[in-house]
Amino acid sequence: MDPQIFFNADCPVCSAGVAHIRHLIGEPSQDCLWLDINAEPDALSSRGVDVEAVKKRLHVVDRMGVLRVGIPAFAALWDEVPKLRFLAKLVRLPVIRHVAAACYEVLAAILYVWNKRREHDAAHLGDANCASGHPDDPGVNAASKRHAASDFG
Repeated sequence: MDPQIFFNADCPVCSAGVAHIRHLIGEPSQDCLWLDINAEPDALSSRGVDVEAVKKRLHVVDRMGVLRVGIPAFAALWDEVPKLRFLAKLVRLPVIRHVAAACYEVLAAILYVWNKRREHDAAHLGDANCASGHPDDPGVNAASKRHAASDFG
């Protein structure tokens, strides 16, 4: 079974990481199935995994068909890249595995919150409540412009 990598393409950090790994793998990356969870939200539903879980942590179904999450997912992915196999072995060492997992959980939580904030901001882009308030801001509607103009003169 070819590995399946489930990631959040809407996350710039995640997308950059996936692009880098795909570049390192090279053209035979067709041996891996790369799935953007935003484009295929039900991709892991048969395993009881929802979109938000994948947005929070990397998910990989390895060559044995085992679902890996977080650092074990990275290790499974790094196993596919000859130049990175040493990292897979490294993060599987007992002490390093626990430290790497703890660091990853913190970073993943920060990225998740940052991406939710970006999602929220994008959803409200153009909303007068989210505009700068400057009369020349295209996000400010006509009523807001009149109100702003009366405040300044």
